[in-house]
Amino acid sequence: QEQLVESGGGLVQPGDSLRLSCAASGRTFSLSTMGWFRQAPGKEREFVAAISWNGGGTDYADSVKGRFTISRDNAKNMVYLQMNSLKPEDTAVYYCAAATSSYTIVVVSWKYDYWGQGTQVTVSS
Repeated sequence: QEQLVESGGGLVQPGDSLRLSCAASGRTFSLSTMGWFRQAPGKEREFVAAISWNGGGTDYADSVKGRFTISRDNAKNMVYLQMNSLKPEDTAVYYCAAATSSYTIVVVSWKYDYWGQGTQVTVSS
């Protein structure tokens, strides 16, 4: 059974860092574009970051550029999201997703066909 499992979320203070991990199992996603999305209470799910199958291309939402870094390790079937200089507005449930029909960057959620269950990130003083 194919699945994505996120981990690494938690409660941090503004300015802190967190590293989210996404473990893929059941199949290889090494040829898939991988992405991170987030959803805050009362808001729609939004794109955060994406990385192409070989890591050669990345894209970020304007709100996280310069603070977040997406990376992947295909040998381990893992995807990561390093989040620095966290702000209260980064508070959300973060989801890992795979777009198995895409080799290039995609930023729209409907192109992603596998999703994790999400991990909560709360930034508060």
